[in-house]
Amino acid sequence: MDRPGPLTTLRREIESFARTVDLAHWCVALSGGADSLALTAAAAAVRPTTALVVDHGLQPESDAIAAAARERALDLGCVDATVCTVTVGTAGGPEAAARTARYAALDAARAGAAVLLGHTLDDQAETVLLGLGRGSGPRSIAGMRPWDPPWGRPLLGIRHDVTRAACAELGLEPWQDPHNDDARFTRVRLRREVLPLLEDVLGGGVAEALARTAAAVREDTDLLDAQARADGAALAAGEGLDADRLTALPGALRRRVIRGWLLAGGATGLTDKQIRGVDALLTAWRGQGGIAVGSTMPGHRLFAARRDGRLVLYAEPV
Repeated sequence: MDRPGPLTTLRREIESFARTVDLAHWCVALSGGADSLALTAAAAAVRPTTALVVDHGLQPESDAIAAAARERALDLGCVDATVCTVTVGTAGGPEAAARTARYAALDAARAGAAVLLGHTLDDQAETVLLGLGRGSGPRSIAGMRPWDPPWGRPLLGIRHDVTRAACAELGLEPWQDPHNDDARFTRVRLRREVLPLLEDVLGGGVAEALARTAAAVREDTDLLDAQARADGAALAAGEGLDADRLTALPGALRRRVIRGWLLAGGATGLTDKQIRGVDALLTAWRGQGGIAVGSTMPGHRLFAARRDGRLVLYAEPV
């Protein structure tokens, strides 16, 4: 039997994804690169699709590049296409700042629909490597989810060379983002230097192995998270969490309960160090003060503290 062509392969992946999440309409984040361009073409053939093009304003003539991507989306059968112009800040460095601005713009423009993203198996492998190198814990090593509402990633089982081949099959010339060749960015060096070296040393198949690792870790993480949600609900009677009962939980569950409780209370940008600092209020209690965490409340800092046998949250003006 002949192997399906790249475009057929993409459409089958997207059709499978559509059956899993049952979406009647969706948006696609389109940059004009090979991954998002191939995704847009295949998605528009499966469901009514609106393209969302984010203009970061970081390169000369970025508005013209965004306008061209919009026109291409309409040519590929999208029912609508919108350019979202953003201002990229500086928090967390250029990569993180651009990502934050992009996701905020997509979220604002999607009008309640899901947004498909062009992340491939190669991106998943890079994510796992970053998590391993930074010691970010199993949540990071678990990688990106195929469906993390409202974000859908139907191409996580597809290599980048398949999306390039699909564009060639369609006669499309993808836009080449110069940032994808800029060695100042960590992901670029992982893609161009680290992964090829690992493939050479280990005899190939590394990207696929990293993606399988992510899927396996994600299964375990999902199970622990479900148990932690149940435990957290049982410990949350009254204000805060019962310190003694929480301390009695195994560490892996206890820290997940703490994380979920902090997020529900308005924390943001949590780090493993912060979560373990709050955990120390239970396991190494010496009367220490509160632990500061990032807050969604403008003009305030959020703290977790131990008071009268319970973990509680309180806010102070900056």
